[in-house]
Amino acid sequence: MKRRRPLRALRRRTRRQTTRVRSVLLRRFFLPRRKGRAAVLRYAAVLDGQTVNLHARMPHWVRPDEDARIELRRRGRRLATAARVYTDHDGSVAMDAAILLGQDVNGLPLTPGRWKIRLRLSRGLRRRTLPLLLVDLPVPYGGPTRPMEASAATGARYRLGRSVTGNARVTFSPSQPSVEVVRVHVTHSQAEVAFRVVGGEEPEAPRVEFVASGRRLKAEAARLDEGLWQVSAPLHLMAPRRDRAEQWDLVLCSDNLRDMRLGRRLHDVRNPGRVFAVRQTTVTPVGGSPMLVLPRYTPAGNFRIQCSPMTEAA
Repeated sequence: MKRRRPLRALRRRTRRQTTRVRSVLLRRFFLPRRKGRAAVLRYAAVLDGQTVNLHARMPHWVRPDEDARIELRRRGRRLATAARVYTDHDGSVAMDAAILLGQDVNGLPLTPGRWKIRLRLSRGLRRRTLPLLLVDLPVPYGGPTRPMEASAATGARYRLGRSVTGNARVTFSPSQPSVEVVRVHVTHSQAEVAFRVVGGEEPEAPRVEFVASGRRLKAEAARLDEGLWQVSAPLHLMAPRRDRAEQWDLVLCSDNLRDMRLGRRLHDVRNPGRVFAVRQTTVTPVGGSPMLVLPRYTPAGNFRIQCSPMTEAA
């Protein structure tokens, strides 16, 4: 662990220095030489994890009545979607585009890797292709929410970047299998957790293991509609054995997927534990003593069920 921290710090410093050098080269060398031959992006971001939003200032010779399309290119493949060229409020010509990505959501069917972004203009028989210059990389904003890092529907990741010369591009990384909690329902006798598998095959013979320090319980998962599964927590077996709270992690096990912890990660909130908070409930298992049950999320988004003795609350 002591060795890893200096290495991580070195990598961060190297990335920062590389970013600064590329920014200086772009602003002082490439940008002045490409002025008038490219569209300059004033805004570029991936919203909702799967929609690329672009706003660019066009060269002086572009007319607002030209037809425009955004084109994504990679290794001979070309995908296109509509864009709009118009006269901005200051009299300049601008371009707006919203590009939905992902075949599963009826967007552009990207394959893994880096895709170049170009703007195609046409008016009559004339055709022109302009690069889109990304001078400033997207900066995460502050507040209770943050940009979506992955599609909430598929788990796929789309990241905006730029080449050495400043050309905008989007990198597509396929989703890694994960288990997303959909809803939690706690009554005075039981706790039910509904979940779905994202980015992976449908689980075969799924069961959920409830894991605490030195303890491990199993429960079968029942199939619901629309790709959902549900498990009931065996609360009568989860009572704490000591005079302090016990934390139970939930792990999905199946015959065809690796073991995965249940959690909630495909969201845009910075504090999932507070935003997705579930009320604490007093539960009396059959044949057991009353205890406090608190489903919660860790800062990393992992789902836990905290079981505490009533004496602790007192």
